[in-house]
Amino acid sequence: MARYDGIHYGASPLKDKNENSVKNLEQVYELARSKNLGSEVKRSIMLGAYTLSAGYLDAFYKKAARVRSEIKKEYEEALKKYDVLLTPVSPFPAFKIGEKLSDPLSMYLADIHTAPINIAGVPAMSLPAGFTKAGLPVGMQIIGPMHGEGKILEVASAFQYATSYHLKKPTIN
Repeated sequence: MARYDGIHYGASPLKDKNENSVKNLEQVYELARSKNLGSEVKRSIMLGAYTLSAGYLDAFYKKAARVRSEIKKEYEEALKKYDVLLTPVSPFPAFKIGEKLSDPLSMYLADIHTAPINIAGVPAMSLPAGFTKAGLPVGMQIIGPMHGEGKILEVASAFQYATSYHLKKPTIN
């Protein structure tokens, strides 16, 4: 979390005219992190820092690097057969704002279809693909091969040309 000091990244309490009570550098860090980082982000950063600590390098990082290579290889193989892959963005429809704040597991699971893309390092984009009966949005992810951004944009453009989901706003009942 040292990078999120409010000096190099994020909003700085030193620039905020309402924060005249900053007395030292430690308070700058504390205010910057509390304003710029939500609890979910803080939790992820702390878990990452913990698992990369000296005692866990072999147990986690090296194994994760091997798994990353396997995931990347699987995407490369699939994308030899197909121009792009279409997947849902999330395993469940969007939830109402604030609905899952007390359920961190659901928050983590919401990213389960997008996280492997980041791990594999292949390009992808998400776009609106419809709505549930309750009016909540459903997303579609278009995944392409390395340097396949042009193909992804072509598919996204064709989908948006054929549908109007990207023009509609969710209705919350």
